[in-house]
Amino acid sequence: MSAITTHILDISRGRPAVGFQVELQVKSGKNWKKLGAGLTDANGRCTELLGDSQLEARTYRLLFNSGAYYAELYLETLFPEITIVFEVLHPEANYHVPLLISPFGYSTYRGS
Repeated sequence: MSAITTHILDISRGRPAVGFQVELQVKSGKNWKKLGAGLTDANGRCTELLGDSQLEARTYRLLFNSGAYYAELYLETLFPEITIVFEVLHPEANYHVPLLISPFGYSTYRGS
């Protein structure tokens, strides 16, 4: 399991968001560099985003392709992409960034 993970729950359906496309990027100057990508599993978890990269004290972002997820369900969404930018201040720690979604809203927090 990588030091950066996520878990997506579809609160409008009351279940994990399965097959959700997630990408992890790191800020490099004014640009962003892709570190990894994946799909959520049957429990809505994506645990291998960092790959072989070492976690460093830097700014990262998670890109969630909510448009593709809701298109598969034949549902409209106000947010076709959700971006969460966060800072890693303690690279020795693990960073779990859960996402709660519905077609017209979302929330996040630092999980454990």
